[in-house]
Parts: sequence; C-alpha cells; structure tokens
Amino acid sequence: MIKLEPFTSDDFTQLMEWVDDERLMKEWSGSMFSFPLSEAGLTWYVEGSNDINDPDVFIYKAVDSKTSVTVGHISLGGISTRDRAGRITRVLVGNTTERRRGICQGMVKALLRIGFEDLKLHRISLGVYDFNHAAINCYLKCGFQEEGRLRDVVRHGDDYWTLVEMGILEDEWRALHPPHKPA
Repeated sequence: MIKLEPFTSDDFTQLMEWVDDERLMKEWSGSMFSFPLSEAGLTWYVEGSNDINDPDVFIYKAVDSKTSVTVGHISLGGISTRDRAGRITRVLVGNTTERRRGICQGMVKALLRIGFEDLKLHRISLGVYDFNHAAINCYLKCGFQEEGRLRDVVRHGDDYWTLVEMGILEDEWRALHPPHKPA
C-alpha cells in the first residue's frame, strides 16, 4: 500500500537521483525545471506547499507502507477553491525496476482521496503525453476519462509531443469508492 507524505528538502537528493536525464525531466515536469535538477530549483518548488489553510499546491513523496521506502513523487496543484478543482502534476515512480507494479495507481488513488475527501474538490485533471501508455492505462484504471488532445504541444529535439488531457469528477470517484457502511 502507498501512503503520501509531504515532500521536503530532505527528499531533494532522492528526486535528483531519479530524474537523471533531460528527456525524463521534460516528461515529468514539462518546462518547470531546467536540467539537471538542483536544490535551488527544488527549494523554490516546495515554498508555500502543503498548507491546508492556503491550498495552492500539495507536493508528496510516495512511501511503500510495508517497507517505509520512498518509491515515487506526485503533486496536486492549480487548486481553485472557487471552482473546487485541482490538477495532478509531476507523477513519477522513482525506481524504473518498480514500474508496472501498481505503485502509480496507489499514488494516484491516495491523491484523489485527498483531493475529493480532504479538499472537497469537484474535479481533478491531469495531462500525460500520448506515448506514455503505461501512465494512461494507470489513470484510466483510477477512473479518469480522456477529455481531449493537444497535438504537438511540446517540442523535444526534433520531435513534437501530443498531450492527452484527462479528468475525473467527484461523482465518478465516489461511484468507484462508496462509503463503508457500519456492520
């Protein structure tokens, strides 16, 4: 099982080790960071995060609850209290040997629980590049629906990448996670 804990400066080194090439950096963060990741860039990234009284962005490390090992990174940002909406960003299963083992689903489901239960959001969206089939399948399994595509939205080298926009609404999430009734 995956639990989410606040991402802090103590976690910078681990993330910098995971994001070890420019293409992965762009897939993970878009244009938010310059390669290579630095402590200065990550310090800026976490400033003002994870404040329930000023919910702008929540940044987490994903921890395997059985081993207490950090296995990933995920954030929920772009939070609009007026529209009750947020956007999942910067999803990363850290160790490539751990991919395709349900970690991404565990991270996303834990973050959806925070978004819909704790923050009372109505809608959560995300964007994923169309070549990332494993991530798209993960998001579909978590209840997201494809809402559209932004063709050739990012250029990397000589290639252009298409972004798949996905979203899930609170009613869709609740249908997948009905409240437990006492026995």
